[in-house]
Amino acid sequence: MNLQLNKPLVFIDLETTGINIVNDRIVEISLLKILPDGKEEIKTYRINPGIPIPEAASAIHGIRNEDVKDSPSFKEMAHIISQYIEGCDLAGYNSNMFDIPILAEEFLRAGLDFDKKNRRFIDVQVIFHKMEQRTLAAAFHFYCGKDHINSHSAEGDTLATYEVLKSQLERYHNLQNDVKFLSDFSSYNENVDFLGRIVMNNKGIEVFNFGKHKGVAVEEVFRKEPGYYSWMMNNEFPLYTKKILTQIKLRELSK
Repeated sequence: MNLQLNKPLVFIDLETTGINIVNDRIVEISLLKILPDGKEEIKTYRINPGIPIPEAASAIHGIRNEDVKDSPSFKEMAHIISQYIEGCDLAGYNSNMFDIPILAEEFLRAGLDFDKKNRRFIDVQVIFHKMEQRTLAAAFHFYCGKDHINSHSAEGDTLATYEVLKSQLERYHNLQNDVKFLSDFSSYNENVDFLGRIVMNNKGIEVFNFGKHKGVAVEEVFRKEPGYYSWMMNNEFPLYTKKILTQIKLRELSK
């Protein structure tokens, strides 16, 4: 089955130093680009994270400090990766909550903007969890009838995720072979930032989705408690979340 695409769709998988969106770094990135005519191309890069790779992380993906000591930094690769995914929708496995937020952080640290607007995001894990509740390896076996031998390699996981999505479309007749539908189906909330700290309510207003102000409009919080903006900017929230907060703050000040 070929995906019905109006523009390229890039499947992304990252291997990292850990799972902290703010503090951890990419050590390997694999990008599988599916073109509207069905052609496929894949690029995989090792990245020097600039910080030590913990042994616990290496035990999962097999990449150690000596493996990336001569690799380029993300900042050196940022323009190449940005150009490769320019004008593309993005997909992955747990990508909405992990891969894409970390990628956005790396771009922002490298001085390049990364915006959610004008992109669709398909998270194959969300589709799987809504339908079957399993891991990627189990999903690959369940949908594709094969064992996922190259688990925890960026390229192996990327290729497996693409195969799983195609099999999901063949299995579930209520899933539409349409990027907008799959993107919407892959989301539990209409997130404004990647991690869903800020979401749109049913009136199309940005509200906080955590803490004491959960469900309250961001602009309203900034008006009544101006110090909340500074508190968030000075704490370990993702750079992308801070970028969104600043946009809302500037918009509120301009009124």
